[in-house]
Amino acid sequence: MSLLKKLAGETAIYGLSSILGRLLNYVLLTPYLTRVFSTESYGIISDVYVYVALLMVIFTYRMETAFFRYASRSETKDNTFETAMVMLLGSTLILVSILTYFVPQLASLTSYQSNPEYLYIFIGVLALDTLVAIPFARLRLHNRPWRFAGLKMLNILINIGFLFFFLEVCPYLINKGFHSLTAIYKEEFRIGYVFLANLLASLIIFIPFLTAFKNLKTGFDKLLAGKMIRYAAPLVISAMAAIINQFIGTPMLKYLGPGTISQNLSDVGIFNAAAKIAVLMGLFAQAFNFAAEPFFFRNSQKDGFNEQMYGQVARAFTLVGSIVFLGILSFMDLIGLFIGPDFRGGLYILPFLLMASLFLGLFYSFSMWFKQKDMTYIVGRISFGGTIITISLNIVLIPRFGMIGPAIAAFACYFFMTAAAYIEGKKHFPMTFPIEKMLIYLGVAVLGYVAITLIPAFLPDEVIYRILVGGIIFSLYLLFLFILERKELLEWIKQTRN
Repeated sequence: MSLLKKLAGETAIYGLSSILGRLLNYVLLTPYLTRVFSTESYGIISDVYVYVALLMVIFTYRMETAFFRYASRSETKDNTFETAMVMLLGSTLILVSILTYFVPQLASLTSYQSNPEYLYIFIGVLALDTLVAIPFARLRLHNRPWRFAGLKMLNILINIGFLFFFLEVCPYLINKGFHSLTAIYKEEFRIGYVFLANLLASLIIFIPFLTAFKNLKTGFDKLLAGKMIRYAAPLVISAMAAIINQFIGTPMLKYLGPGTISQNLSDVGIFNAAAKIAVLMGLFAQAFNFAAEPFFFRNSQKDGFNEQMYGQVARAFTLVGSIVFLGILSFMDLIGLFIGPDFRGGLYILPFLLMASLFLGLFYSFSMWFKQKDMTYIVGRISFGGTIITISLNIVLIPRFGMIGPAIAAFACYFFMTAAAYIEGKKHFPMTFPIEKMLIYLGVAVLGYVAITLIPAFLPDEVIYRILVGGIIFSLYLLFLFILERKELLEWIKQTRN
């Protein structure tokens, strides 16, 4: 129980940086950006970030997970940090040079030939974020979640600060007569300032980690580097698949949607504004993964750790995830007010996106054994299968159904990956997951959403009635969970007090 409490605590702290940071992004930036930019302009912003997410996997090639694996072993722990740092430093220099040389061609390929500066900015972002990946991973391995969370939060706050400076302060001061600011502010570059703020924030966060590069010695181990690359290679496939599964709907909607590129970019903007709400579930899964990965590597050989703990963790994740799922959908009318009126037409895709993120978190839980047992090729194989499902369904669904196509594809993909990881895990490891209880959590939550959707049809068409129905059903769901799990809950409270 003490180990589970420790994992819960670390998940909460990592969630502080991820969830509070994204909440700041959601509460401050999403309402702001969806009001000052058109749906097409917001679609451009969303589209560019997809390419960044895909390239980030290539830049880091999952070296942080390989670092966890070998830094937790006594025979390799001393040289792991320097070996990983040297590898990322060298590969980053090579990749930055290649991308910079081909920017004109890449800009044309992505339909941004009139704004190649967007790509130059994000090459810088990719380089800076890659070089701090291992130092951040070391903070997680050394059980320093507060420093990790603090730096992540600072990055977001700096990003927001620069964004408002460029888009609000500069135009205001120029109108007041401070014309010297026209040297750094151009009205036609407004979208670009969203990206430039990101670059400046990444640069400032990079500065505290400079000592990690100054203190590099001659600890590079060629043999260890080869082992780490072989270990991480299947995870790169898995990570690329995860990014494709999560984000590929954006560029595919841009090119395969039923309208022109401009009209499709408008749909991309609406889709991603709605997806920002679903990110709340994704952040819970991400915070869990941030804490669980180093946690299981550190504690798997300690006394008090057993195979049953994997099932307990998955059960707790499903319970909390089902609450998040139904909670968001119960008050969707209120949550939807945070995005601009022009973007609210995409809220109907939320159930698919929320459930997709929940199953992604379960996939993390079910696949943890493969990483610990050096069987990462299984994770890569399952993820590749999910990618085939994602791409195939997007090709079929987007031309016919528009923006709901990527949402359905994401759900189908993560459901498949979770089921495959569970089935493969049962073949290789003595894992015991309380699947019946987990299905009850999810099934009742889905029934609650169906009730929220159907009951208001018999009431006057007013928001207050929908909110009231949602609140009642969500409260009943919480009561149901308390009755179902009251014994375990009371035991957990007792253990916490002790």
